[in-house]
Amino acid sequence: MRSMRNHPGARSLVRACSVPFFLLAAAGTAQAAGPDFQYVGQDDQVHGLTAPKGCVRALGGGSRAATNSTRGTATFYREPDCSGRPLAVLEPGRVGQIRPYFASVRFSVTR
Repeated sequence: MRSMRNHPGARSLVRACSVPFFLLAAAGTAQAAGPDFQYVGQDDQVHGLTAPKGCVRALGGGSRAATNSTRGTATFYREPDCSGRPLAVLEPGRVGQIRPYFASVRFSVTR
Protein backbone atom coordinates (compact mmCIF):
# COMPACT_ATOMS: atom_id res chain seq x y z
CA MET A 1 0.00 0.00 0.00
CA ARG A 2 1.27 3.46 -0.88
CA SER A 3 2.13 5.90 1.88
CA MET A 4 -0.10 8.95 2.20
CA ARG A 5 2.63 11.05 3.82
CA ASN A 6 3.74 14.29 2.23
CA HIS A 7 7.20 14.67 0.85
CA PRO A 8 9.47 16.37 3.46
CA GLY A 9 10.25 19.16 1.00
CA ALA A 10 6.56 19.85 0.50
CA ARG A 11 5.97 20.03 4.26
CA SER A 12 8.72 22.59 4.74
CA LEU A 13 7.43 24.63 1.79
CA VAL A 14 3.93 24.69 3.27
CA ARG A 15 5.35 25.60 6.69
CA ALA A 16 7.43 28.44 5.21
CA CYS A 17 4.46 29.80 3.29
CA SER A 18 1.72 28.84 5.74
CA VAL A 19 0.31 32.32 6.30
CA PRO A 20 0.05 33.27 2.60
CA PHE A 21 -1.25 29.78 1.76
CA PHE A 22 -4.07 29.99 4.30
CA LEU A 23 -4.90 33.55 3.30
CA LEU A 24 -5.21 32.46 -0.31
CA ALA A 25 -7.37 29.51 0.68
CA ALA A 26 -9.63 31.76 2.75
CA ALA A 27 -9.86 34.32 -0.05
CA GLY A 28 -10.89 31.63 -2.52
CA THR A 29 -13.57 30.37 -0.16
CA ALA A 30 -14.86 33.86 0.53
CA GLN A 31 -15.03 34.66 -3.14
CA ALA A 32 -17.00 31.52 -3.93
CA ALA A 33 -19.57 32.30 -1.23
CA GLY A 34 -19.50 36.07 -1.66
CA PRO A 35 -22.18 38.52 -2.73
CA ASP A 36 -23.74 38.51 -6.19
CA PHE A 37 -22.82 42.14 -6.87
CA GLN A 38 -19.76 43.94 -5.52
CA TYR A 39 -18.38 47.40 -6.03
CA VAL A 40 -15.82 49.67 -4.44
CA GLY A 41 -17.72 52.71 -3.26
CA GLN A 42 -16.73 56.33 -3.31
CA ASP A 43 -15.79 55.77 0.35
CA ASP A 44 -13.10 53.29 -0.88
CA GLN A 45 -14.86 50.42 0.93
CA VAL A 46 -15.99 47.20 -0.73
CA HIS A 47 -19.78 46.89 -0.78
CA GLY A 48 -21.69 43.75 -1.68
CA LEU A 49 -25.29 42.79 -2.38
CA THR A 50 -26.75 39.31 -2.35
CA ALA A 51 -29.65 38.59 -4.73
CA PRO A 52 -30.28 42.26 -5.64
CA LYS A 53 -33.55 43.08 -7.44
CA GLY A 54 -34.87 46.28 -8.90
CA CYS A 55 -33.19 49.61 -8.23
CA VAL A 56 -30.64 49.95 -5.42
CA ARG A 57 -28.64 52.90 -4.16
CA ALA A 58 -24.93 52.42 -4.82
CA LEU A 59 -22.30 55.15 -4.86
CA GLY A 60 -19.24 54.13 -6.85
CA GLY A 61 -17.42 54.46 -10.12
CA GLY A 62 -14.35 56.18 -11.45
CA SER A 63 -11.28 53.99 -11.22
CA ARG A 64 -13.14 51.63 -8.88
CA ALA A 65 -14.36 48.26 -10.13
CA ALA A 66 -17.81 46.68 -10.08
CA THR A 67 -18.44 42.92 -10.35
CA ASN A 68 -21.76 41.52 -11.56
CA SER A 69 -22.14 37.87 -10.55
CA THR A 70 -25.93 37.96 -10.79
CA ARG A 71 -27.89 36.11 -13.47
CA GLY A 72 -29.11 39.36 -15.02
CA THR A 73 -27.73 42.65 -16.23
CA ALA A 74 -26.76 45.54 -13.96
CA THR A 75 -27.64 48.95 -15.43
CA PHE A 76 -25.83 51.91 -13.85
CA TYR A 77 -27.28 55.40 -13.47
CA ARG A 78 -25.59 58.64 -12.52
CA GLU A 79 -28.74 59.80 -10.70
CA PRO A 80 -30.34 58.26 -7.58
CA ASP A 81 -33.45 56.07 -7.95
CA CYS A 82 -32.28 54.81 -11.37
CA SER A 83 -33.49 57.99 -13.03
CA GLY A 84 -32.13 59.67 -16.12
CA ARG A 85 -30.21 58.05 -18.94
CA PRO A 86 -28.40 54.77 -18.28
CA LEU A 87 -24.66 55.29 -17.87
CA ALA A 88 -23.48 51.72 -18.52
CA VAL A 89 -24.61 48.10 -18.55
CA LEU A 90 -22.63 45.26 -16.99
CA GLU A 91 -23.59 41.81 -18.26
CA PRO A 92 -23.76 38.78 -15.95
CA GLY A 93 -20.34 37.47 -14.92
CA ARG A 94 -18.51 40.63 -15.97
CA VAL A 95 -16.24 43.07 -14.15
CA GLY A 96 -15.77 46.67 -15.21
CA GLN A 97 -15.03 50.24 -14.30
CA ILE A 98 -18.01 52.54 -14.56
CA ARG A 99 -16.96 56.09 -15.36
CA PRO A 100 -17.22 58.76 -14.22
CA TYR A 101 -19.40 57.58 -11.27
CA PHE A 102 -22.77 56.01 -10.48
CA ALA A 103 -25.40 56.65 -7.82
CA SER A 104 -27.81 53.75 -8.43
CA VAL A 105 -27.99 50.38 -10.17
CA ARG A 106 -31.01 48.55 -11.60
CA PHE A 107 -30.87 44.77 -11.68
CA SER A 108 -32.94 42.86 -14.17
CA VAL A 109 -35.12 40.21 -12.57
CA THR A 110 -34.44 36.72 -13.88
CA ARG A 111 -36.02 33.43 -13.00
